[in-house]
Amino acid sequence: MSVLKKLASETAIYGISTMLGRFLNYLLVALHTKLFEPEQIAAQGQLYAYAGLAMVLYTFGMETAFFRFARQETDRKAYYNLILSAVIIISVFFSGLLFIFADYAADFIKYPESVSLVRMFAVIMAIDGIVSIPFARLRLEGKGKKFVILRVTNIGINIFLNLFFLILCRDIHAGKYLLFLQPAVDAIYDPLRAPDYIVTANLVANLLFFWMLRKEFADFKFVFNKTLFRPVWIYAYPIMIMNAGGVLNMLFDRAFIQFLLPENFYPGRTSKQAIGIYVQCYKLSIFMNLAIQSFKYAAEPFFFSRGEDKNAPPVFAKVTKYFIIICVLMWVGICLNLDLLAELFLKQKIYHEGLPVVPWLLAGYLFLGVYYNLATWFKLTDKTEYGTWLTLMGAAITIATSFILVPRIGYLGFAIAFATSSFIMVALCYYFGQKYYRVPYDVVSAVGYIGIGGLVIAASAFIKIPNLYIAVPVHMLVLAIFAGVVFLIERKNIPFLNKR
Repeated sequence: MSVLKKLASETAIYGISTMLGRFLNYLLVALHTKLFEPEQIAAQGQLYAYAGLAMVLYTFGMETAFFRFARQETDRKAYYNLILSAVIIISVFFSGLLFIFADYAADFIKYPESVSLVRMFAVIMAIDGIVSIPFARLRLEGKGKKFVILRVTNIGINIFLNLFFLILCRDIHAGKYLLFLQPAVDAIYDPLRAPDYIVTANLVANLLFFWMLRKEFADFKFVFNKTLFRPVWIYAYPIMIMNAGGVLNMLFDRAFIQFLLPENFYPGRTSKQAIGIYVQCYKLSIFMNLAIQSFKYAAEPFFFSRGEDKNAPPVFAKVTKYFIIICVLMWVGICLNLDLLAELFLKQKIYHEGLPVVPWLLAGYLFLGVYYNLATWFKLTDKTEYGTWLTLMGAAITIATSFILVPRIGYLGFAIAFATSSFIMVALCYYFGQKYYRVPYDVVSAVGYIGIGGLVIAASAFIKIPNLYIAVPVHMLVLAIFAGVVFLIERKNIPFLNKR
């Protein structure tokens, strides 16, 4: 059980700090939805989706390969230099092309006025690709605290710069106060490009990563050993394809919504307004995504370190069970309080039109988190081709289902497609995993908790309480009852209660 406690501790280090930082960053959603109409921030939302897709090519499976080949401390330095060198080459190459041909890229995504945004994203993606390996090194070396401090610091800088550009500079430019600073502010601030400063803030904050990671870059030497790199690439390229399928599964909606959503599908709303509404409502599912990401940060090196232990399968099963319970509680808690979250973060009522997508998106992320747990088997057995086919199948299901549903039911079709494909990926991954790396998962409890949680959410959707002051206490009581029932069922399996 000490092994589980260690994983829980590391997840807490990554999770609490990461979720705190992201939550602070999420407060910017309230700022952006208050200052801008949906069509003004549609381009930024979609470019972030394209950036997420591109990052698969920039890192091309090298983070996971680094964990796989640099497990021994004697090999760590050589593989760090080799893998970081390869990522630098690819990141500079792709971003250089994008920077040069930004005009064509902006025309292709139907935002011809956003060439400067495309160029800023080219630089942001290069930075994200390059720093991914030093961050992976911190995780492998067990420097979780430094990892999260740097991540939270980056978010803090991004928040400060958003407030600086979008509030301070705006007000000084308008002559509300500090008039003596107007000449300086006018040199860096253009009110006609106000939404673009969301990306400018991100760019400046990311550039500071090089200073924050100066120690990790100081002992780096640019090398490329073709013989040493060959097995790394053979291991990594299925991971890259798998990651491409996974990211496409998650980002297909925001990247291609303007191509699938019929013009004027929503009465009185343009396509760009619909895109802006969907992108901002999508962010309410970020809480589940953060929990999954935090768990992945701690779990990936943990699973690799325990893979050869004969007692590992029961431990993996318990980890997955607790993971599902926590995610189901989050799913129910967020969905029961969507009205409250919308009031807090989506400041203009127009954004509330997209709230029905959130439960489906959260369910999709829940299943995706379970898939990441089950996917351990093909990483540990070096059968990564299974991961490739599973994620490509998931992406294909998402794309096909989206083509069928979106023209008929609008952007809700994207959310249903994502949840459907994630569920099928879980089922198939479990089926094949039990053949090659048997783990005694508690399937009955998993299905039970997810099913009951879904019923609670469905019931709350039908029973509407218009008054927020009544709805919140009632929904919190329902959540407390649900959590209490889970606790009573699982109390015998909780380690510290058994000790007592």
